[in-house]
Amino acid sequence: MADTPPGSAPPSPSVPPGPGAVLRMPLRRLGWRRFLVLAGLVLLIAACAVFMVYTIGENIGVQALLIGTVAAILPVPVLVACFLWLDRYEPEPLKYLIFCFAWGAFVATAASLTVNDFAAGQIAHAKLPAALTGVLVAPFVEESTKALGPILLLVFRRREWSGITDGLVYCGLSAVGFAMVENILYLGGYGFATGVDRYGPATGAQQVIAIFIVRILLFGFAHPLFTSMTGVGLGIAARTADRRVRVLAPVAGLLVAMMLHGTWNLLPTLSQATNQPLIMLYGFIGLMVPIFFGMVGLAVWLRAWEGRLTERRLPDYVRAGWLSPPEVAALSSLGRRHAARAWARRVGGDAGVRAMRGYQFAATRLALLRDGSLRGLDRKAADRERTAREERELLEAITAYRSFFVGRDPQAPAGVWDGDRYHLRFPDGSQRTVNAPDEPVVPIPVVLGGPPPAPAPPGWHAPRPGPPWHA
Repeated sequence: MADTPPGSAPPSPSVPPGPGAVLRMPLRRLGWRRFLVLAGLVLLIAACAVFMVYTIGENIGVQALLIGTVAAILPVPVLVACFLWLDRYEPEPLKYLIFCFAWGAFVATAASLTVNDFAAGQIAHAKLPAALTGVLVAPFVEESTKALGPILLLVFRRREWSGITDGLVYCGLSAVGFAMVENILYLGGYGFATGVDRYGPATGAQQVIAIFIVRILLFGFAHPLFTSMTGVGLGIAARTADRRVRVLAPVAGLLVAMMLHGTWNLLPTLSQATNQPLIMLYGFIGLMVPIFFGMVGLAVWLRAWEGRLTERRLPDYVRAGWLSPPEVAALSSLGRRHAARAWARRVGGDAGVRAMRGYQFAATRLALLRDGSLRGLDRKAADRERTAREERELLEAITAYRSFFVGRDPQAPAGVWDGDRYHLRFPDGSQRTVNAPDEPVVPIPVVLGGPPPAPAPPGWHAPRPGPPWHA
Protein backbone atom coordinates (compact mmCIF):
# COMPACT_ATOMS: atom_id res chain seq x y z
CA MET A 1 0.00 0.00 0.00
CA ALA A 2 2.73 2.44 0.94
CA ASP A 3 4.73 1.87 -2.23
CA THR A 4 1.86 2.17 -4.68
CA PRO A 5 2.38 4.98 -7.16
CA PRO A 6 0.42 8.22 -6.90
CA GLY A 7 -3.01 8.00 -8.46
CA SER A 8 -3.53 4.32 -7.63
CA ALA A 9 -6.92 3.10 -6.50
CA PRO A 10 -8.03 3.61 -2.89
CA PRO A 11 -7.91 0.61 -0.56
CA SER A 12 -10.78 -1.84 -0.64
CA PRO A 13 -13.11 -1.48 2.32
CA SER A 14 -13.13 -4.17 4.92
CA VAL A 15 -16.29 -5.20 6.73
CA PRO A 16 -17.69 -1.95 8.14
CA PRO A 17 -18.24 -1.68 11.87
CA GLY A 18 -21.68 -1.99 13.32
CA PRO A 19 -23.87 0.98 14.18
CA GLY A 20 -22.51 1.13 17.71
CA ALA A 21 -18.86 1.04 16.71
CA VAL A 22 -16.55 3.53 18.35
CA LEU A 23 -13.36 4.53 16.55
CA ARG A 24 -10.33 5.84 18.34
CA MET A 25 -7.57 7.51 16.39
CA PRO A 26 -4.00 7.00 17.61
CA LEU A 27 -2.69 9.89 19.62
CA ARG A 28 0.49 11.63 18.56
CA ARG A 29 3.22 11.34 21.15
CA LEU A 30 4.91 14.53 22.26
CA GLY A 31 8.60 13.66 22.12
CA TRP A 32 11.22 15.62 23.99
CA ARG A 33 12.43 17.36 20.83
CA ARG A 34 8.95 18.54 19.92
CA PHE A 35 8.44 19.61 23.52
CA LEU A 36 11.64 21.70 23.47
CA VAL A 37 10.70 23.34 20.18
CA LEU A 38 7.20 24.09 21.45
CA ALA A 39 8.53 25.48 24.73
CA GLY A 40 11.05 27.61 22.85
CA LEU A 41 8.38 29.12 20.62
CA VAL A 42 6.12 29.87 23.60
CA LEU A 43 8.98 31.54 25.47
CA LEU A 44 9.96 33.55 22.39
CA ILE A 45 6.44 34.84 21.86
CA ALA A 46 6.02 35.60 25.58
CA ALA A 47 9.34 37.46 25.73
CA CYS A 48 8.45 39.53 22.67
CA ALA A 49 5.03 40.32 24.17
CA VAL A 50 6.62 41.57 27.38
CA PHE A 51 9.12 43.59 25.34
CA MET A 52 6.39 45.26 23.29
CA VAL A 53 4.21 46.07 26.30
CA TYR A 54 7.18 47.58 28.14
CA THR A 55 8.48 49.52 25.13
CA ILE A 56 5.15 51.00 24.09
CA GLY A 57 4.19 51.77 27.70
CA GLU A 58 7.55 53.46 28.27
CA ASN A 59 7.14 55.60 25.15
CA ILE A 60 3.50 56.70 25.43
CA GLY A 61 2.56 56.08 29.08
CA VAL A 62 0.32 53.56 30.79
CA GLN A 63 -2.93 55.47 30.26
CA ALA A 64 -2.33 55.91 26.53
CA LEU A 65 -1.31 52.24 26.32
CA LEU A 66 -4.61 51.10 27.83
CA ILE A 67 -6.74 53.40 25.66
CA GLY A 68 -4.82 52.44 22.53
CA THR A 69 -5.15 48.74 23.36
CA VAL A 70 -8.92 48.94 23.81
CA ALA A 71 -9.38 50.88 20.57
CA ALA A 72 -7.01 48.62 18.60
CA ILE A 73 -8.72 45.42 19.74
CA LEU A 74 -12.19 46.52 18.58
CA PRO A 75 -11.77 45.58 14.87
CA VAL A 76 -9.84 42.37 15.57
CA PRO A 77 -12.87 40.05 16.08
CA VAL A 78 -14.35 41.20 12.76
CA LEU A 79 -11.13 40.62 10.83
CA VAL A 80 -10.50 37.26 12.48
CA ALA A 81 -14.09 36.20 11.74
CA CYS A 82 -13.55 36.99 8.06
CA PHE A 83 -10.57 34.63 7.87
CA LEU A 84 -12.38 31.93 9.86
CA TRP A 85 -15.32 32.24 7.42
CA LEU A 86 -12.87 31.70 4.58
CA ASP A 87 -11.60 28.54 6.28
CA ARG A 88 -14.94 26.79 6.89
CA TYR A 89 -14.54 23.83 4.54
CA GLU A 90 -11.45 22.46 6.28
CA PRO A 91 -10.84 24.48 9.48
CA GLU A 92 -7.23 24.62 10.54
CA PRO A 93 -6.17 23.54 14.04
CA LEU A 94 -6.82 26.29 16.55
CA LYS A 95 -3.27 26.09 17.92
CA TYR A 96 -1.81 27.01 14.51
CA LEU A 97 -4.21 29.93 14.09
CA ILE A 98 -3.29 31.26 17.53
CA PHE A 99 0.39 30.77 16.76
CA CYS A 100 0.20 32.86 13.57
CA PHE A 101 -1.77 35.63 15.27
CA ALA A 102 0.59 35.74 18.26
CA TRP A 103 3.63 35.63 15.98
CA GLY A 104 2.45 38.66 14.04
CA ALA A 105 1.33 40.52 17.15
CA PHE A 106 4.50 40.13 19.20
CA VAL A 107 7.46 38.56 17.40
CA ALA A 108 7.01 40.41 14.11
CA THR A 109 6.30 43.74 15.81
CA ALA A 110 9.24 43.41 18.21
CA ALA A 111 11.66 42.61 15.39
CA SER A 112 10.25 45.32 13.11
CA LEU A 113 10.32 47.98 15.81
CA THR A 114 13.93 47.19 16.65
CA VAL A 115 15.17 47.12 13.05
CA ASN A 116 13.12 50.13 11.93
CA ASP A 117 14.40 52.25 14.83
CA PHE A 118 17.98 51.24 14.07
CA ALA A 119 17.52 52.00 10.36
CA ALA A 120 15.91 55.35 11.14
CA GLY A 121 18.92 56.28 13.29
CA GLN A 122 21.34 55.34 10.54
CA ILE A 123 19.37 57.27 7.92
CA ALA A 124 19.24 60.33 10.16
CA HIS A 125 22.97 60.05 10.84
CA ALA A 126 23.59 59.97 7.07
CA LYS A 127 21.38 63.09 6.70
CA LEU A 128 19.03 61.30 4.32
CA PRO A 129 15.26 61.87 4.18
CA ALA A 130 13.47 60.19 7.10
CA ALA A 131 10.77 58.93 4.70
CA LEU A 132 13.24 56.31 3.42
CA THR A 133 12.57 54.26 6.54
CA GLY A 134 8.88 53.91 5.72
CA VAL A 135 9.30 53.47 1.98
CA LEU A 136 12.34 51.17 1.76
CA VAL A 137 13.13 49.64 5.16
CA ALA A 138 9.73 49.05 6.81
CA PRO A 139 8.15 47.09 3.93
CA PHE A 140 11.12 44.72 3.73
CA VAL A 141 11.37 44.14 7.48
CA GLU A 142 7.68 44.01 8.33
CA GLU A 143 6.61 41.72 5.48
CA SER A 144 9.52 39.37 6.16
CA THR A 145 8.81 39.10 9.87
CA LYS A 146 5.04 38.72 9.40
CA ALA A 147 5.61 35.91 6.90
CA LEU A 148 8.20 34.06 8.98
CA GLY A 149 5.63 32.46 11.29
CA PRO A 150 3.54 30.94 8.46
CA ILE A 151 6.78 29.92 6.73
CA LEU A 152 7.77 27.95 9.83
CA LEU A 153 4.39 26.21 9.70
CA LEU A 154 4.92 25.36 6.04
CA VAL A 155 8.37 23.92 6.70
CA PHE A 156 7.51 21.86 9.78
CA ARG A 157 3.75 21.24 9.29
CA ARG A 158 3.43 21.15 5.52
CA ARG A 159 0.71 18.50 5.64
CA GLU A 160 -1.55 20.97 7.44
CA TRP A 161 -1.60 23.19 4.34
CA SER A 162 -4.42 22.50 1.88
CA GLY A 163 -3.44 25.24 -0.56
CA ILE A 164 -3.76 28.97 -1.14
CA THR A 165 -6.74 29.29 1.21
CA ASP A 166 -4.62 28.18 4.14
CA GLY A 167 -1.88 30.59 3.06
CA LEU A 168 -4.36 33.46 3.10
CA VAL A 169 -5.66 32.43 6.52
CA TYR A 170 -2.29 31.92 8.21
CA CYS A 171 -0.67 35.04 6.73
CA GLY A 172 -3.84 37.07 7.21
CA LEU A 173 -4.01 36.29 10.91
CA SER A 174 -0.32 37.13 11.31
CA ALA A 175 -0.99 40.48 9.63
CA VAL A 176 -4.07 41.13 11.81
CA GLY A 177 -1.98 40.56 14.94
CA PHE A 178 0.75 42.86 13.63
CA ALA A 179 -1.73 45.60 12.73
CA MET A 180 -3.38 45.37 16.15
CA VAL A 181 -0.16 46.11 18.04
CA GLU A 182 0.90 48.76 15.54
CA ASN A 183 -2.47 50.46 15.97
CA ILE A 184 -1.91 50.60 19.73
CA LEU A 185 1.10 52.79 19.06
CA TYR A 186 -0.77 55.05 16.64
CA LEU A 187 -4.02 55.31 18.61
CA GLY A 188 -2.46 55.57 22.04
CA GLY A 189 0.72 57.51 21.16
CA TYR A 190 0.05 59.70 18.12
CA GLY A 191 -3.62 59.96 19.07
CA PHE A 192 -4.35 60.17 22.78
CA ALA A 193 -0.93 61.00 24.28
CA THR A 194 -0.13 63.70 21.72
CA GLY A 195 -3.57 65.28 22.07
CA VAL A 196 -3.39 65.32 25.85
CA ASP A 197 0.06 66.91 25.81
CA ARG A 198 -1.11 69.68 23.51
CA TYR A 199 -4.67 70.54 24.50
CA GLY A 200 -5.95 68.09 27.12
CA PRO A 201 -7.96 64.83 27.39
CA ALA A 202 -10.82 66.02 25.17
CA THR A 203 -8.46 66.63 22.27
CA GLY A 204 -6.78 63.29 22.93
CA ALA A 205 -10.11 61.50 22.68
CA GLN A 206 -10.98 63.36 19.45
CA GLN A 207 -7.68 62.36 17.89
CA VAL A 208 -8.20 58.73 18.88
CA ILE A 209 -11.57 58.76 17.11
CA ALA A 210 -10.12 60.48 14.03
CA ILE A 211 -7.21 58.03 13.74
CA PHE A 212 -9.56 55.10 14.34
CA ILE A 213 -11.78 56.18 11.44
CA VAL A 214 -8.91 56.80 9.02
CA ARG A 215 -6.47 54.05 9.98
CA ILE A 216 -8.90 51.24 10.89
CA LEU A 217 -12.27 51.84 9.26
CA LEU A 218 -10.85 53.12 5.94
CA PHE A 219 -7.42 51.50 5.70
CA GLY A 220 -7.72 48.58 8.13
CA PHE A 221 -7.36 46.07 5.30
CA ALA A 222 -3.85 47.27 4.38
CA HIS A 223 -1.63 44.89 6.37
CA PRO A 224 -3.74 41.77 5.65
CA LEU A 225 -3.81 42.74 1.96
CA PHE A 226 -0.02 43.10 1.76
CA THR A 227 0.73 39.84 3.54
CA SER A 228 -1.92 37.94 1.59
CA MET A 229 0.42 38.14 -1.41
CA THR A 230 2.93 36.08 0.54
CA GLY A 231 0.10 33.74 1.53
CA VAL A 232 -0.68 33.07 -2.13
CA GLY A 233 2.95 32.15 -2.77
CA LEU A 234 3.13 29.88 0.27
CA GLY A 235 -0.16 28.19 -0.66
CA ILE A 236 1.10 27.46 -4.17
CA ALA A 237 4.33 26.03 -2.76
CA ALA A 238 2.40 23.78 -0.38
CA ARG A 239 0.53 21.97 -3.19
CA THR A 240 3.24 21.49 -5.80
CA ALA A 241 5.82 18.74 -6.25
CA ASP A 242 8.13 21.00 -8.29
CA ARG A 243 11.08 22.11 -6.15
CA ARG A 244 11.61 25.25 -8.18
CA VAL A 245 8.02 26.37 -7.62
CA ARG A 246 8.33 25.58 -3.92
CA VAL A 247 11.12 28.14 -3.68
CA LEU A 248 10.14 30.70 -6.30
CA ALA A 249 6.44 31.02 -5.42
CA PRO A 250 6.99 32.18 -1.79
CA VAL A 251 9.82 34.50 -2.88
CA ALA A 252 7.64 36.04 -5.58
CA GLY A 253 4.73 36.45 -3.17
CA LEU A 254 6.96 38.10 -0.57
CA LEU A 255 8.43 40.49 -3.14
CA VAL A 256 4.96 41.52 -4.32
CA ALA A 257 3.93 42.09 -0.68
CA MET A 258 6.99 44.29 -0.11
CA MET A 259 6.41 46.32 -3.28
CA LEU A 260 2.74 46.82 -2.49
CA HIS A 261 3.58 47.84 1.08
CA GLY A 262 6.29 50.22 -0.12
CA THR A 263 3.93 51.78 -2.67
CA TRP A 264 1.32 52.29 0.04
CA ASN A 265 3.85 54.07 2.27
CA LEU A 266 5.10 56.12 -0.69
CA LEU A 267 1.69 57.66 -1.45
CA PRO A 268 1.41 59.89 1.67
CA THR A 269 5.09 60.79 1.34
CA LEU A 270 4.54 62.07 -2.21
CA SER A 271 1.35 63.86 -1.19
CA GLN A 272 3.16 65.68 1.60
CA ALA A 273 6.26 66.48 -0.47
CA THR A 274 4.28 67.91 -3.39
CA ASN A 275 1.45 69.33 -1.28
CA GLN A 276 -1.00 67.42 -3.48
CA PRO A 277 -3.48 65.39 -1.36
CA LEU A 278 -5.05 64.00 -4.52
CA ILE A 279 -2.01 61.74 -5.01
CA MET A 280 -3.05 59.78 -1.94
CA LEU A 281 -6.68 59.70 -3.06
CA TYR A 282 -5.87 58.58 -6.60
CA GLY A 283 -3.45 55.96 -5.36
CA PHE A 284 -5.99 54.60 -2.91
CA ILE A 285 -8.88 54.45 -5.41
CA GLY A 286 -6.89 53.54 -8.50
CA LEU A 287 -4.47 51.00 -7.01
CA MET A 288 -5.35 49.69 -3.57
CA VAL A 289 -9.12 49.35 -3.95
CA PRO A 290 -8.94 47.25 -7.17
CA ILE A 291 -6.25 45.03 -5.67
CA PHE A 292 -8.32 44.61 -2.51
CA PHE A 293 -11.48 43.57 -4.35
CA GLY A 294 -9.42 41.35 -6.64
CA MET A 295 -8.00 39.53 -3.62
CA VAL A 296 -11.47 39.22 -2.07
CA GLY A 297 -12.76 37.71 -5.31
CA LEU A 298 -9.83 35.28 -5.41
CA ALA A 299 -10.45 34.25 -1.80
CA VAL A 300 -14.17 33.59 -2.43
CA TRP A 301 -13.35 31.59 -5.57
CA LEU A 302 -10.74 29.54 -3.72
CA ARG A 303 -13.25 28.85 -0.97
CA ALA A 304 -15.69 27.42 -3.51
CA TRP A 305 -12.86 25.50 -5.21
CA GLU A 306 -12.05 23.77 -1.94
CA GLY A 307 -15.65 22.55 -1.78
CA ARG A 308 -15.59 21.34 -5.38
CA LEU A 309 -12.42 19.40 -4.65
CA THR A 310 -14.55 16.75 -2.96
CA GLU A 311 -16.50 16.30 -6.19
CA ARG A 312 -13.27 15.74 -8.11
CA ARG A 313 -11.44 13.39 -5.73
CA LEU A 314 -13.99 11.47 -3.68
CA PRO A 315 -15.61 9.63 -6.62
CA ASP A 316 -12.54 7.36 -6.50
CA TYR A 317 -13.81 6.15 -3.14
CA VAL A 318 -17.34 5.70 -4.52
CA ARG A 319 -15.95 3.30 -7.12
CA ALA A 320 -13.98 1.52 -4.41
CA GLY A 321 -17.10 1.09 -2.25
CA TRP A 322 -16.30 3.50 0.58
CA LEU A 323 -18.82 6.26 -0.26
CA SER A 324 -22.12 6.63 -2.10
CA PRO A 325 -22.78 9.28 -4.79
CA PRO A 326 -25.20 11.44 -2.74
CA GLU A 327 -22.61 11.66 0.03
CA VAL A 328 -20.11 13.18 -2.38
CA ALA A 329 -22.72 15.55 -3.83
CA ALA A 330 -23.80 16.70 -0.35
CA LEU A 331 -20.21 17.80 0.43
CA SER A 332 -19.69 20.06 -2.56
CA SER A 333 -21.10 23.32 -1.17
CA LEU A 334 -21.66 24.95 2.19
CA GLY A 335 -25.42 25.08 1.53
CA ARG A 336 -25.60 21.32 1.07
CA ARG A 337 -23.40 20.77 4.12
CA HIS A 338 -25.69 22.97 6.17
CA ALA A 339 -28.71 20.97 4.96
CA ALA A 340 -26.97 17.75 6.00
CA ARG A 341 -26.27 19.18 9.47
CA ALA A 342 -29.89 20.30 9.79
CA TRP A 343 -30.99 16.75 8.98
CA ALA A 344 -28.45 15.39 11.47
CA ARG A 345 -29.84 17.64 14.19
CA ARG A 346 -33.37 16.46 13.45
CA VAL A 347 -32.51 12.78 13.73
CA GLY A 348 -29.66 12.89 16.26
CA GLY A 349 -29.79 16.15 18.19
CA ASP A 350 -26.55 17.89 19.16
CA ALA A 351 -24.64 14.61 19.05
CA GLY A 352 -25.86 14.15 15.48
CA VAL A 353 -24.58 17.59 14.48
CA ARG A 354 -21.18 16.83 16.00
CA ALA A 355 -21.06 13.52 14.15
CA MET A 356 -22.02 15.18 10.85
CA ARG A 357 -19.43 17.92 11.32
CA GLY A 358 -16.80 15.30 12.00
CA TYR A 359 -17.92 13.33 8.96
CA GLN A 360 -17.69 16.40 6.72
CA PHE A 361 -14.29 17.40 8.08
CA ALA A 362 -12.89 13.89 7.63
CA ALA A 363 -14.26 13.69 4.07
CA THR A 364 -12.69 17.03 3.15
CA ARG A 365 -9.36 15.96 4.64
CA LEU A 366 -9.60 12.74 2.64
CA ALA A 367 -10.16 14.68 -0.60
CA LEU A 368 -7.15 16.89 0.14
CA LEU A 369 -5.02 13.87 0.98
CA ARG A 370 -6.02 12.19 -2.26
CA ASP A 371 -5.36 15.37 -4.22
CA GLY A 372 -1.89 15.67 -2.71
CA SER A 373 -1.13 12.06 -3.60
CA LEU A 374 -2.21 12.59 -7.20
CA ARG A 375 -0.06 15.73 -7.37
CA GLY A 376 2.99 13.71 -6.36
CA LEU A 377 3.62 15.49 -3.06
CA ASP A 378 4.71 12.27 -1.32
CA ARG A 379 8.04 11.53 -2.91
CA LYS A 380 9.65 9.72 0.02
CA ALA A 381 8.71 6.23 1.11
CA ALA A 382 8.02 7.48 4.64
CA ASP A 383 5.62 10.14 3.29
CA ARG A 384 3.77 7.55 1.21
CA GLU A 385 3.46 5.27 4.22
CA ARG A 386 2.10 8.12 6.31
CA THR A 387 -0.38 9.06 3.58
CA ALA A 388 -1.58 5.46 3.34
CA ARG A 389 -2.02 5.31 7.13
CA GLU A 390 -3.89 8.63 7.26
CA GLU A 391 -6.09 7.55 4.35
CA ARG A 392 -7.11 4.39 6.17
CA GLU A 393 -7.73 6.30 9.42
CA LEU A 394 -9.92 8.87 7.65
CA LEU A 395 -11.92 6.19 5.86
CA GLU A 396 -12.51 4.37 9.14
CA ALA A 397 -13.51 7.66 10.76
CA ILE A 398 -16.01 8.35 7.96
CA THR A 399 -17.46 4.85 8.39
CA ALA A 400 -17.80 5.32 12.15
CA TYR A 401 -19.42 8.75 11.78
CA ARG A 402 -21.87 7.41 9.20
CA SER A 403 -22.80 4.47 11.43
CA PHE A 404 -24.14 6.90 14.01
CA PHE A 405 -27.07 7.76 11.72
CA VAL A 406 -28.02 4.26 10.55
CA GLY A 407 -31.58 3.53 11.75
CA ARG A 408 -32.09 6.89 13.46
CA ASP A 409 -34.36 8.48 10.86
CA PRO A 410 -37.78 6.75 10.87
CA GLN A 411 -38.54 8.42 7.53
CA ALA A 412 -35.52 6.89 5.80
CA PRO A 413 -35.35 3.27 4.65
CA ALA A 414 -32.65 0.89 5.78
CA GLY A 415 -30.40 -0.28 3.01
CA VAL A 416 -27.08 -1.25 1.51
CA TRP A 417 -25.05 0.55 -1.16
CA ASP A 418 -23.21 -2.03 -3.29
CA GLY A 419 -21.12 0.47 -5.26
CA ASP A 420 -23.68 0.73 -8.04
CA ARG A 421 -27.22 0.78 -6.64
CA TYR A 422 -29.17 1.00 -3.40
CA HIS A 423 -30.91 -2.05 -1.93
CA LEU A 424 -33.50 -0.48 0.35
CA ARG A 425 -35.83 -2.01 2.91
CA PHE A 426 -38.86 -0.03 4.01
CA PRO A 427 -40.68 -0.19 7.39
CA ASP A 428 -43.52 -2.26 5.85
CA GLY A 429 -40.99 -5.00 4.95
CA SER A 430 -40.93 -4.30 1.21
CA GLN A 431 -37.60 -4.08 -0.63
CA ARG A 432 -36.58 -2.06 -3.64
CA THR A 433 -33.43 -1.62 -5.69
CA VAL A 434 -32.88 1.95 -6.92
CA ASN A 435 -30.15 3.82 -8.72
CA ALA A 436 -28.36 6.79 -7.18
CA PRO A 437 -30.30 10.02 -7.86
CA ASP A 438 -28.92 12.52 -10.32
CA GLU A 439 -29.63 15.47 -8.05
CA PRO A 440 -27.82 15.63 -4.69
CA VAL A 441 -29.83 14.80 -1.60
CA VAL A 442 -29.07 14.39 2.07
CA PRO A 443 -27.04 11.16 2.24
CA ILE A 444 -29.20 8.12 3.01
CA PRO A 445 -27.54 6.43 6.01
CA VAL A 446 -26.79 3.08 4.49
CA VAL A 447 -24.30 0.29 5.09
CA LEU A 448 -21.63 0.11 2.41
CA GLY A 449 -20.91 -3.21 0.74
CA GLY A 450 -22.22 -6.63 1.60
CA PRO A 451 -25.40 -8.35 0.42
CA PRO A 452 -28.81 -6.68 0.21
CA PRO A 453 -30.80 -6.69 3.45
CA ALA A 454 -32.85 -9.75 4.20
CA PRO A 455 -36.64 -9.47 4.52
CA ALA A 456 -37.65 -7.88 7.78
CA PRO A 457 -38.90 -10.33 10.43
CA PRO A 458 -42.14 -9.60 12.30
CA GLY A 459 -41.73 -6.85 14.87
CA TRP A 460 -38.48 -5.63 13.28
CA HIS A 461 -37.16 -2.26 14.44
CA ALA A 462 -34.17 -0.28 13.19
CA PRO A 463 -31.09 -0.72 15.44
CA ARG A 464 -30.21 2.16 17.69
CA PRO A 465 -26.56 3.20 17.36
CA GLY A 466 -24.19 3.90 20.16
CA PRO A 467 -22.40 7.21 20.76
CA PRO A 468 -20.47 8.78 17.88
CA TRP A 469 -16.70 8.82 17.72
CA HIS A 470 -15.12 12.13 18.69
CA ALA A 471 -11.67 13.39 17.71
